[in-house]
Amino acid sequence: MKLVKICGLTTEEEAGWVSEAGADFAGMIQFFPKSKRNIPIDKAKSIMKHLSGVKSVAVVVSPSADEISQIEQAGFEYIQIHGGISDDLLNSISIPVIKAFNVSDLSDYERFSKNPHVCGYIFDALVPGSGKVFDWTVLDNLPRDGKMSLVAGGLNPENVSDISKIRGISGADTSSGVENDNGVGKSREKIFSFVKKVHALEE
Repeated sequence: MKLVKICGLTTEEEAGWVSEAGADFAGMIQFFPKSKRNIPIDKAKSIMKHLSGVKSVAVVVSPSADEISQIEQAGFEYIQIHGGISDDLLNSISIPVIKAFNVSDLSDYERFSKNPHVCGYIFDALVPGSGKVFDWTVLDNLPRDGKMSLVAGGLNPENVSDISKIRGISGADTSSGVENDNGVGKSREKIFSFVKKVHALEE
């Protein structure tokens, strides 16, 4: 069974849906006001209380030491890092790290692959959060190290089954793909459909 991450949660109700649907990870965007899905850390704490059987993930971009400390203290179980981070700061993090790559920064893959603090990866489109699918063939020659690897970027209940074509992928990550048609908030129906379709894929 493949893994599912639903990202960009903004309400407690969505946490209930993600738990009910049986997703594996729930992402909340922190300290990135450019995103419409960014929420205050106190809101994230409240949402986490409504997660059941789902791992909480703080999603950040080039985080500072203070931001990482706040995330750890809030009780997040994982931190997903987009952008850059120094080795010293990376090695100081006390919770497992998921490193997010877009198709333009895969040259850094080896550096993070060797780091024991990094438990897995998310491979995303050139512009994360754009809702656009990227050319998955760029992953074909990437050396696999046994760590979790999720693919993101433009995935929705209609196309997510196509990830079965990608070698060595652990599962799928989505945010806009399970939002309401008006782009505001998540759709319970789409979350359930997405999770069911990914979990139906064979390892």
